[in-house]
Amino acid sequence: YEKWGLSNGVVLLLPHGYEGQGPEHSSARLERFLILCAENNMQVCNISTPANYFHVLRRQKRLAIQTPLIIMSPKSILRLPEARSSKDEFINGSFQEFFDDDTISDKTKIKRLLITSGKVYYDLLKYRRKNKITDTAIIRIEQFYPFKKENLKQIIDSYKNADSVVWVQEEPKNMGAWNFLNQKISELLSDKQSFHCTSRPEAASSAVGSARISNQLQVELIKDAFLL
Repeated sequence: YEKWGLSNGVVLLLPHGYEGQGPEHSSARLERFLILCAENNMQVCNISTPANYFHVLRRQKRLAIQTPLIIMSPKSILRLPEARSSKDEFINGSFQEFFDDDTISDKTKIKRLLITSGKVYYDLLKYRRKNKITDTAIIRIEQFYPFKKENLKQIIDSYKNADSVVWVQEEPKNMGAWNFLNQKISELLSDKQSFHCTSRPEAASSAVGSARISNQLQVELIKDAFLL
């Protein structure tokens, strides 16, 4: 829009899931889109619920100035039983840039915050439930850009006793959203809070070509998130 004065409302659904199917299934290159983000020139999302997907498409058609909508689209989340929304969320809901952890009844008991995005959220949720972990909350980022930092800060600040904050991503550490979010989230934290990243090791390829190795890396990734 800045160059030609023309709006563009294209929607891109890009393959991006770490499901053991090789690099072509994890090839959206989220980090490359985030590098290009400035002056509200595009929207970059990683949607984790059907209702939020519905609302982001609905919002796209109603924007006063159309900008491209880039959505990371893992295949497995399409058939994941846990990734569901109620009828009320479709009818009365709206697009959410962030999701707080609605399973937490007493936030004062939370010592660790996991911030993540996309389908890995459901793996973290399953691990927390299986191991009966009660001191950890999981926050989801549904929209990376534009980054509504005030909204995320409000969620983080509501966990007064959380002194450990961890960004969890499935991508290798030199890819994904880590480099984009590192400084942004650090600025939202208090002096008493530490900030770490849990990810796959740095790599030249976006994903390994072995389902066995990929699954092993995923297990280690999820386990490490709850140890920091």
